[in-house]
Amino acid sequence: MRTFLETGRLVLRPFTDADAAHVYALHNDPDVMRFINGGRPTSRATLLERTMPALLRDRPWLGRRSYWAAEEKQGGAFVGWFEFRPLDDSDATAVELGYRLTRASWGRGYATEGSRALIGKGFGQLGVDRVTATTMAVNTRSRRVMEKCGLSCLRHFTEDWPDPIEGSEHGEVEYELLRADREAGR
Repeated sequence: MRTFLETGRLVLRPFTDADAAHVYALHNDPDVMRFINGGRPTSRATLLERTMPALLRDRPWLGRRSYWAAEEKQGGAFVGWFEFRPLDDSDATAVELGYRLTRASWGRGYATEGSRALIGKGFGQLGVDRVTATTMAVNTRSRRVMEKCGLSCLRHFTEDWPDPIEGSEHGEVEYELLRADREAGR
């Protein structure tokens, strides 16, 4: 299986159909999904009809995918997934960074390690000029990862969600890192 990116402890690789069981378990952990959908379970049908096709989708104009399965380099344990997806399919210079990791891998620095590596590859090899990431304002762990990766809080906003979840009343935050700021050491 080809590797997209390696870090000191992680391998990021394209998803395969064989990853469906890992993704199903990840997306059905209420703690993992707390800030995504309030911890509600994901049906197998939704996983197979919507989630897996999105994770498996090649972007021919990019020559690559936008989501990668993450595994521990030692032992190959499934850690979760990372997203480095263009905000607009016609422009790959601005991307959204995202990550969803198994609860067993929390607190080990994997989110920061994988995100930093993606940002480095994005600015260094992929022609990215802007990295953005969003989360609920109350998701302090994810916000801390963004800050450790050099992203700064750009704005706080609220949306009118059809199915609000606990904490959504506090809104969301958008973080960003520009290539020019990173190069200038800001």
